[in-house]
Amino acid sequence: MVAQPSTDEIWAVLARVPDPEIPAISLTDLGIIRDIAWEGETLAVTVTPTYSGCPATSLINFEIETALREAGIERIDLRRQLAPPWTTDWLSQEGRAKLEAYGIAPPTAARGPEKCPRCGSTHVERISQFGSTPCKAQWRCKECREPFDYFKCI
Repeated sequence: MVAQPSTDEIWAVLARVPDPEIPAISLTDLGIIRDIAWEGETLAVTVTPTYSGCPATSLINFEIETALREAGIERIDLRRQLAPPWTTDWLSQEGRAKLEAYGIAPPTAARGPEKCPRCGSTHVERISQFGSTPCKAQWRCKECREPFDYFKCI
């Protein structure tokens, strides 16, 4: 009998699975993997989508299963948990830093980004409340004139 991977090993596997819409961050950085637990020989993975109608949910589940199967886990029970709803508070600090390095302003408690993720200027303006995905808005820096996404607070 092959030993089951530890939960720490499983978290490490899932930390390498990129978000399909923002590949600079992992699913664990995003905070949507809520729980993992062995139930006998089956691994239960609880996932909370960023919002209930997220179009990437099926792809995310496929990527989770693929990564776990490649790690030798064959019995997987993916569970969708909608309550409590996901919030940007669940983003890891590392995930926030990765967003900024990727050119997306991480969410803040303020009404918009604190600074441009490209040049660091605080002189920014909103172009549109709607960005490339429903969870982002489009902003522009008044200094470097570059547009950038802002990950909305949810």
